[in-house]
Amino acid sequence: MPNPPTDSEFIEPVGDRCLLIRLGTEVDPAASARVHALVRRLREQPIAGVRDVVPAFTTVALHYRPECFGTSPFAALREQLLERLSRPLDAAADSGRVVEVPVCYGTTDKDYGPDLAEVAQRCGLSPAEVVERHLASAHRVYMLGFAPGFPFIGGLDPTLSMPRRAQPRTRIPPGSVAIAREQTCIYPLETPGGWNLIGRTPLRLFDPAASAPCRLAPGDTIRFTAIDQADYLALLAEQQGPRP
Repeated sequence: MPNPPTDSEFIEPVGDRCLLIRLGTEVDPAASARVHALVRRLREQPIAGVRDVVPAFTTVALHYRPECFGTSPFAALREQLLERLSRPLDAAADSGRVVEVPVCYGTTDKDYGPDLAEVAQRCGLSPAEVVERHLASAHRVYMLGFAPGFPFIGGLDPTLSMPRRAQPRTRIPPGSVAIAREQTCIYPLETPGGWNLIGRTPLRLFDPAASAPCRLAPGDTIRFTAIDQADYLALLAEQQGPRP
């Protein structure tokens, strides 16, 4: 971002304990890069009194303790934020994390990806070509939301862009890998959902007992790898084994 925001249109209050910074209007890799560049800067140069920094598609929310900022908390926090935005953000940098996510696609067993054949038909491709293009896409976690540990992953090959299903499912198995529009998601828990299911990962994406409950984080680069059913079941057994 060449210039910091200087108008309240870009930095605005959300209640009396949250401030929102808008860094774009379109959900795309450029906006995501700016969002995560700002998050990195705020972690490198923390502001006393800020309790949490929450990235989303095009915004960053700062949750703060107003008693730490005097008689005009929003104005005082905004001033400190503008100081940190006085230099251009390094949107070219990334988080440095590349996370490999094994997936048993519906080409192995349709129960793992019940919508793969329909996706292929609507895209004018074979199921194998859908998998090939999904594996080759430049996947990046934009944000977590909807359910604990649920990643919204951008970078999907545009030839695989699909609308959400007209009739959502009421129960989707944990680990289901799905696509909708220009994104991929992974369902960490059994929830309802309307995305198109093309595969399933044995990885456990959310563990409330772990030191880091969410396996994936905003800014991560995701590398999907194809596995067969035998590998899926073996890895699933490892994930469900006793904790050390």
